[in-house]
Amino acid sequence: MTDDSTPIAVARVEAHVFRYPVKTPVRTSFGVMHDRPAVFVRVEDEDGAAGWGEIWCNFPACGAEHRARLLETVAAPLLAGRRFEGPADAWRMLTERTAVLAIQSGEPGPIAQTLAGIDLALWDLSARRAGQPLWRHLGGTHSRVPVYASGINPDQPERMALRRRDEGYRAFKLKIGFGPERDLANLDAMRRALGEDAELMADANQGWTLDEARRMAPRLEPYRLRWLEEPLRADRPWDEWRALKAATAIPLAGGENIAGAEAFDAALHADVLSVLQPDAAKWGGISGCWPAIRRAQAAGLRYCPHYLGAGIGLLASAHLLAAAGGDGLLEVDANDNPLRTALAPALQHIDGEGCIDLGEAAGIGITPDLREIAEAVRAAA
Repeated sequence: MTDDSTPIAVARVEAHVFRYPVKTPVRTSFGVMHDRPAVFVRVEDEDGAAGWGEIWCNFPACGAEHRARLLETVAAPLLAGRRFEGPADAWRMLTERTAVLAIQSGEPGPIAQTLAGIDLALWDLSARRAGQPLWRHLGGTHSRVPVYASGINPDQPERMALRRRDEGYRAFKLKIGFGPERDLANLDAMRRALGEDAELMADANQGWTLDEARRMAPRLEPYRLRWLEEPLRADRPWDEWRALKAATAIPLAGGENIAGAEAFDAALHADVLSVLQPDAAKWGGISGCWPAIRRAQAAGLRYCPHYLGAGIGLLASAHLLAAAGGDGLLEVDANDNPLRTALAPALQHIDGEGCIDLGEAAGIGITPDLREIAEAVRAAA
């Protein structure tokens, strides 16, 4: 990561909420998304320069407005008029100043997510001020990242996968956890449609007990999955994860529901995950996630950022992956969402190797136009 010492004097912080009513609901083992909310963060410094971030708000969908209010009433007053050594300095201050409130309110998640979105905006601002793309500002040396199509629903998933393959995707992740018969039938259909060479992953979305996972894992092995994601609840003891690891040769993945440096260290110490998937819009932003990513890579884990929101957070995740290097893949929601496509033009150009190029534009590479975003959502609804 670059030296984070360039001062930032924050003048104002704003939250902007958008919502896209999806035509086909997005299904998981624990719930259904009937719309796609997004909370975009704009941070402006005293010179009028601005940076953009995004706050995680997928479930429940009503949480988008709540997180926006947390930003406006809690975080923004702590930032406005303050000078910081850099984004990490601001994130540390915010984390310290809201620690007791997170306990008192019983809302450590929403508060951490709000701070994560602010951190992403501050890093975008820092890179723009330096005149560098964010991936280079973070110390990266290349602008290309491989992508995979995620969020593939359990209803005729092969159709969605084939559409995305036609767009250039070479790796795909199926949602499972809907019963063994349906899960296996869907995996059969995916393999028949995509062939034996396609990278295929599966996400159970915390849907199984240890006994269920141990019964299911051997039945998944013939599909040669690159990883099995969150087969157990993220809060289950690491001993249960170790027992599952001993029962299958499939690499285990997780991390989107891990929050805090100590929790990430505990995950690494447990030595059960082969793929680490922190979500920079859900906890830590770049300032918090970067040390965990580096420690994971040093331990031999594959870093594949989790992301299933709109375009601003997706671009930040892409730049973070490009800076980190390694053999990780960028998660891209396969479902229609103009809040993603209108803000991530790089996804329109997937090359023959299944990669996108983030280019040389400063920051995350785009300057959102709120009016255009609203019009894109209305046109697609």
